[in-house]
Amino acid sequence: MTPAPPVDPAAPTLGRLMTAEIDEQPAVLARLLDEGLAPIRQVAEQIRRAEPRFVMLAARGTSDHAALYAKYLIEIALGLPVALASPSTVTVYDAQPHLEDVLWIAVSQSGGSPDLIGSTDAARRAGAHTLALTNAPDSALAATAQWHVDVRAGVEKAVAATKSYTAELLALWLLVDAWRGGDATVAKDLPEQAGRTLELADVAAVAARYRFVDKIVTTGRGYAYPTAREAALKLMETSYVSAHAFSGADLMHGPLAMIDVDRPVIAVVSAGPGGEALRPVLERLHERDADVCIVGDPGFALGEDTVIRLPDGVDESIAPILQIMPLQRLACAIAVARHHDPDEPRGLLKVTRTR
Repeated sequence: MTPAPPVDPAAPTLGRLMTAEIDEQPAVLARLLDEGLAPIRQVAEQIRRAEPRFVMLAARGTSDHAALYAKYLIEIALGLPVALASPSTVTVYDAQPHLEDVLWIAVSQSGGSPDLIGSTDAARRAGAHTLALTNAPDSALAATAQWHVDVRAGVEKAVAATKSYTAELLALWLLVDAWRGGDATVAKDLPEQAGRTLELADVAAVAARYRFVDKIVTTGRGYAYPTAREAALKLMETSYVSAHAFSGADLMHGPLAMIDVDRPVIAVVSAGPGGEALRPVLERLHERDADVCIVGDPGFALGEDTVIRLPDGVDESIAPILQIMPLQRLACAIAVARHHDPDEPRGLLKVTRTR
């Protein structure tokens, strides 16, 4: 474990933008439900009429985890096969795909990454129906796609994405729900549940526990797996922790060997099939004397496991919107404890432009 650097006199202001944007999430979710549901339903109706037989999702960074969440949603709720696209096959290798009857969904906060713009344009020319889901309705990506969904998160000033990520998750959930003919009932209490999550999720003790940790593993199964991946990214980009995310299944296929008392594991667990599928993994971690932090249902904790409890009774398919919130707080708190500014991580820009 690495000693903390000297105390920074500016520490009280570190992370103020990220903190404010984390706290803004209940209002963002409420706005999306109030203002965004009708436009999303219109797009969903057009997709339903197009009758796509296959879905491809293109994204980078945090939005890639939102796309992975959408993969679970679409495959489980709609029974359609879904693939995560590799934009470089088009933008770097100049591949010529055949995408008739495919729905191509590009997910991006900024809508400004050249590889997503280029691959979405190529997908449309190759016969795909194309949808851009962004926080930037005036972006080049929004203009390139056939349809656009605005996640309505508002301007995000911190480099680390927080409110735009959960807005992407909700927008994708609403899109899939409307596509299958749902009425969005499951999501109606989400803003209130988000507010309770931010009030209940006391991460200060966990942040203090992990302040000097160099390596962390995050894990989850099913809908929770994208949360584990996003949590790892947030830890890496804000506090510079070496965080590795694995699905619970993949963790058992080799990486379990590196787990010991000095490598904490954050396990994202919700009531439902995904949580039950993770239970044997938690038992194996306990056998290895791992330092485990359960985020979600305390009923999955074993022995001295730390628990960050989330509100009860939340549908597993929508729980990732809440699960990531305390982990955003944790990443921010660890960064500040190490006297780093999570608002402006070293070497990173708000809009990443890749080819």
